Amino acid sequence: MNISEFYPIYLQSKNVVIDSRNVESGSVFFAFSGESYNAAEKAKEAIEKGALAVIVEDEKYYEPESNIFYVPSTLVFLQRLSILHRDQLNIPIIGLTGSNGKTTTKELISTVLSSKFKTQFTFGNLNNHIGVPLTLLSIRKEHEIAVIEMGANHQKEIEMLCEIAKPNIGYITNFGKAHLEGFGGYEGVIKGKSELYNYLIKNGQKILVNENDPIQNEKTKDYSSKITFGTSNSEYSFEPIYKDNFVGVQYQGAKIFSNLTGKYNYDNISAAVALGLYFDLNIEEIKSAIENYFPSNMRSQVQKKGEKTLVLDTYNANPSSMLVSLENFKSFEGSKTIIIGDMLELGEESSIEHQNIIDFAKSCGFDEIITVGPHFKAVHQSVNAFLNTAELIERLQLVPITKDNILLKASRGIALEKVIDFL
Repeated sequence: MNISEFYPIYLQSKNVVIDSRNVESGSVFFAFSGESYNAAEKAKEAIEKGALAVIVEDEKYYEPESNIFYVPSTLVFLQRLSILHRDQLNIPIIGLTGSNGKTTTKELISTVLSSKFKTQFTFGNLNNHIGVPLTLLSIRKEHEIAVIEMGANHQKEIEMLCEIAKPNIGYITNFGKAHLEGFGGYEGVIKGKSELYNYLIKNGQKILVNENDPIQNEKTKDYSSKITFGTSNSEYSFEPIYKDNFVGVQYQGAKIFSNLTGKYNYDNISAAVALGLYFDLNIEEIKSAIENYFPSNMRSQVQKKGEKTLVLDTYNANPSSMLVSLENFKSFEGSKTIIIGDMLELGEESSIEHQNIIDFAKSCGFDEIITVGPHFKAVHQSVNAFLNTAELIERLQLVPITKDNILLKASRGIALEKVIDFL
């Protein structure tokens, strides 16, 4: 089966899935295989459930009469199919990457643009070599614009994702200390994320630039096709505003408050507002979209639990995002407990980065510092240092936290959200 022969079948499909449990009538099912599983075994079952076609990379399951097609690599076929589909699309594609805030910014941009356009965007955190093709293949003829989140943990990955998504506009949220092990240090992060700039410049596309960020300025200083925001001299100039623990922006007298905590989200909101203005939305449409967006993905999420205020930021963590979260939490009124979990994928710099966070946390004057994970336990010599969430839960059942405000911040692998029910 080749791409051009299969493309008309894809166009008739309802959706593209890679999990047999998600197959429904009209689906195209890509049966990936791994060391311990072979999804091709589900091919016949998928057809019986109503799948329009199944792509397998195990030739013994090849049944063209049942629309079960063999290819040498399901991944390569998926990617090439998405590239072919991308080439047929005549809509703006916004590509988004960065060390911190990618998903929140993607959701804010999508929420704003959806006020005017039929918008498709990356679902959840499907931002890798499989997720980007799946997002592209979810774009149909009714869509007018798309926002594609691109994640990476090593060099050349953003370059590859750009060749698939071919963005018309690109934005890098920031350059932080994330995935240091894979990128080879902080300079490697800058180089790897800047692959988005390289693609956009090479292809004469637009770059959204936060002119408050010196690295963004330096990387794009000789490029003219830009949309700028941030400073008083930018195309779109904003001022940060605050209400209780929430952050917003002011633009030409209009005040836009969000349901997000943290000064760091000011840039994320600003990027969404700037793109809304660039695509000719009026400020009232943008204001309504931002003010009606509520985070529900454990990112900068504030919620009440009885008399306590919880700040949930447990989806991801690295030294950069951890520092700004702690800095923001300092400003909360009342007594404060922080529960922070290990920051993963830091390589040789892990020990010093965890020590730096502990030192900073102690300088903030929090009432209680609780850590979870072996990396923090190695540098936090305290009865409040736990190896895992299970240990912490046992402690919380005996000694509950009584402080007014509780911050939870950790890498995804720590699963710190499991303790919420015990606070």
